Amino acid sequence: MTAVIYILGGIILLLLILGIVAPKTYNVFRTIKINKPKTQVFEHLKYLKKQQEWSPWAKKDPNMEKKFTGTDGEVGAISYWNGNKEVGEGEQEITKIIEGERIEGELRFLKPWKSTSDCYFDVKEVDKETTEVTWGFSGYNKFLVSIMMLFMNMDKAVGKDFEEGLAALKEQLEA
Repeated sequence: MTAVIYILGGIILLLLILGIVAPKTYNVFRTIKINKPKTQVFEHLKYLKKQQEWSPWAKKDPNMEKKFTGTDGEVGAISYWNGNKEVGEGEQEITKIIEGERIEGELRFLKPWKSTSDCYFDVKEVDKETTEVTWGFSGYNKFLVSIMMLFMNMDKAVGKDFEEGLAALKEQLEA
């Protein structure tokens, strides 16, 4: 019985130590230059329905259920999805638009696990015909998730999808 208490105490101590050293936040982003004027790129990005045209997750499940509520391209618009195991279920809401500069949103994942993240697009003019787009998301890891993040790299897990999406966006806008 004493050995069981020591083992359980050791496990709890290990979890506490891992929880202390584990990453509490994440911020994943990618940037690309698109050969189109900033106003044209920004106008395209702010519409949730247009994001579906180049989204890497839409390609992973072309049959996913999608619903849109609110006025697309405005604060309060929501894109809901429910798809296969690769895309899960969730919704994205536009929470802030700084016209011509930045679009902010909230990603609410419902399945395979519940979590909330902030997402954004930053748009900067390089020159009159070139625009730099940064697409990213960030958030806080809960206790057990933060321990899991010691063994999983969020940047590696999602970064390739961001790169694929931005490449598809560039191809679409430059066509």
